[in-house]
Amino acid sequence: MTVGHNPRMIATDSEIYWLREVSETGQMLPQAGGDAGATGPSREGTLPFDPTTHTDIAIIGAGYTGLSAARTLARGGRDVLVLEHDTAGAGASTRNGGFILPGYKRELPGLVRRLGFTRALELFEESLRAMAFVESLIAEEHIECEYRRAGHVTVAESRRQVEELERAAELLERRCRYPTTMLGADAIGGEVGSARYVGGVLDPRAASVQPALLFEGLLRTALAAGVTLAEHARVDTIRRGPSGFTIETSRGTLTAGDVLVATNGYLPPDAELRRRVIPVGSHIIATEPLDRELQRRIIPHCRLLSDCRHLLHYYRLTGDGRLLFGGRAAFSPIGTPAAAALLRRDMVAVFPQLGETRLEYAWSGTLGVARDQMPHAGRLDGVGYACCYGGHGVAMSLYLGHRMGEYLAGGDPPPITGLDFPRIPLYNGRPWFLPLAGAWFRLRDLLDR
Repeated sequence: MTVGHNPRMIATDSEIYWLREVSETGQMLPQAGGDAGATGPSREGTLPFDPTTHTDIAIIGAGYTGLSAARTLARGGRDVLVLEHDTAGAGASTRNGGFILPGYKRELPGLVRRLGFTRALELFEESLRAMAFVESLIAEEHIECEYRRAGHVTVAESRRQVEELERAAELLERRCRYPTTMLGADAIGGEVGSARYVGGVLDPRAASVQPALLFEGLLRTALAAGVTLAEHARVDTIRRGPSGFTIETSRGTLTAGDVLVATNGYLPPDAELRRRVIPVGSHIIATEPLDRELQRRIIPHCRLLSDCRHLLHYYRLTGDGRLLFGGRAAFSPIGTPAAAALLRRDMVAVFPQLGETRLEYAWSGTLGVARDQMPHAGRLDGVGYACCYGGHGVAMSLYLGHRMGEYLAGGDPPPITGLDFPRIPLYNGRPWFLPLAGAWFRLRDLLDR
């Protein structure tokens, strides 16, 4: 396969803390098929595809999902071309909070009510396999990404939220043999230095990573396996034919034996997926480095934390002592400066001791959500897909990418392919209903206090 190529390093954005940290280390990414030390800053001048370009598997999207699938396929001997609209890792893979958690956006009790215990347990165990896959990937490929079993605390602001956490924890331990630790009003202060919370639950197996370093390591391994990466190659149409697919891109037309769409919330070109995937904005701020005593007062054990709100907040300390604070600042279109102002207000409400602390970074990204708040993978009209991680995407996207790679190579489909993935009524990729959903969630958060 002949494809125009430019040297590359991870995309940098002065507002994204994770990427600035990667840039400051001086780490550069290799050329596809080249030496690990080959470097170059330019991504300009990408060449059009040769009219005869063909690949065994075309993957749309060069994030965690796409590159994990590409790595698996290439290591199995397949010719793989990854098509990326922007630059590799420009989306959520380098913009997330770096949380590796079990479970899904939809909590286990809700899964049991919807699917029954046996199926819910199967899916929960699949999330544990996703966590184990990431840990093994990092170890096997020697990816230095600040991986740490930090533990995660879900904090509660009301007795009602505490009771919901207690029911979930009891189900996890009694039926799933997955122990967590309930934290009462006296114990929660030992995990988070805020008077806002009345309880919580600790999951000691949750882990944290520096997501851009994890992505960089994944990209290195994919290129080393023989994956071809074509950046600035916007996919416009995918047409299925008797012997495969024809893909029209901004760099020309090519053919592929099979296709995997791995764009998640950055809406895919496939019309059927656009009727099922809801793009939702998520926003993060990061403070200046805090002194060690202040770090110890606000998050004594360096846990990952998130609350029970429908308009979620999540936060953690970074390796150099900053507080990273994220959330769904709004469900309507909003710029990063406005989102940062809202998040700063919420951060100070949680930690009044940070009222005079300066923010140094603010950025936004897009995640994909399905109607049932579950991830989905499989085929629609013959096109493979994996998407809709709903904020639990670090582990699940890497794992489902790998599993879909195995599936496209002739292996068994991942268990999650059995979930119903219906269209959303009156929807074709423009989420007109999100402001209404945001208002409803704000009301529910008020009622839950």
